Amino acid sequence: MLIQWSDEDACYVVTLPEFDNAHTHGDTYEKAAKQGRLLIESFIMWNRQDGIPLPEPSRFDVEVSA
Repeated sequence: MLIQWSDEDACYVVTLPEFDNAHTHGDTYEKAAKQGRLLIESFIMWNRQDGIPLPEPSRFDVEVSA
């Protein structure tokens, strides 16, 4: 789950790379994280119902600058 602030939308936008870059959002970081979690749970339920395996997790290499 990637959570980023969007000046254009004036909210936090959540992207789920493993699920075809599905999106959701929230007015606060906490609300965006909750919406992202609910969407992930929905995808898990839908995939199980349809007999579709869950996607493999993506790996992101992030450089942290001090």
